[in-house]
Amino acid sequence: MKALFDKISFDCSKNVTQSYSTSFSVAVKMLAPSIRQDIYNIYGFVRFADEIVDTFHDYDKALLFEMFENDLESALEKKISLNPVLNSFQYTVHKYSIPKSMIDAFMSSMRLDLNKTVYNSFEEYSEYIYGSADVVGLMCLKVFVNGDDKKYDELEGAAMKLGSAFQKVNFLRDLKTDYEDLNRTYFPNTDLSRLDENSKQAIIKEIEADFEAGFDGIVKLPLEAKFGVYTAYVYYKKLLSKLKNTPSLEIRNTRIRVPNYEKFGLLAKCYVNYRLNLL
Repeated sequence: MKALFDKISFDCSKNVTQSYSTSFSVAVKMLAPSIRQDIYNIYGFVRFADEIVDTFHDYDKALLFEMFENDLESALEKKISLNPVLNSFQYTVHKYSIPKSMIDAFMSSMRLDLNKTVYNSFEEYSEYIYGSADVVGLMCLKVFVNGDDKKYDELEGAAMKLGSAFQKVNFLRDLKTDYEDLNRTYFPNTDLSRLDENSKQAIIKEIEADFEAGFDGIVKLPLEAKFGVYTAYVYYKKLLSKLKNTPSLEIRNTRIRVPNYEKFGLLAKCYVNYRLNLL
């Protein structure tokens, strides 16, 4: 029964999301049930591609990525895949007419992570972020607006800025792992081996500008999506605040986190603000 296979595929994408990111999972649960599964389906695909290039060190990453890419192309063409994550992703792609160009841009940025370790110019940096983060935000926006092209066009820029903000926070939070374990330097013109307060604050200022632009779009989102996206926004803003107040030396040597008790407090605050229509 195809329906049973699809359900198993959806459950797999949901399990991937919950297993890899408890914080994002909480935000997804705040979305309306009608769109929740499709965001799981997008995240599962994104997560698997990212895992290939980031963590499978004992295997031929290039070969695995090529296999994954070939399976992706087949799934999109045939509208089915024996890989449950790709099967659920292709379902959402076709349901919301997500452009192939977005998927290609994402895969292009992931492919860069196989070999590219330094981003020397703002152009290279921006291109990578567009593919690795901005288009993911746009895929989700396609789900949120559910075919309303006018609303999509209105929110496209803000969705990209929010995706950029989330990604840059991840870059700063994961600086130690990216630099020491993966030998990657995403921020251009920044010596991460000697990250000082001035350089850190410049990065923070850039991210804050992205957050400000992204928030303008959150308040205009359909009700089905607004609370969930706002929850993710508040969490990442809190993480950025912690990074801002953490000495640069400590950021280089440890991974900054938001403790669970703070996450629950943030969720409660988000709910109150949402219910009081303060967004």
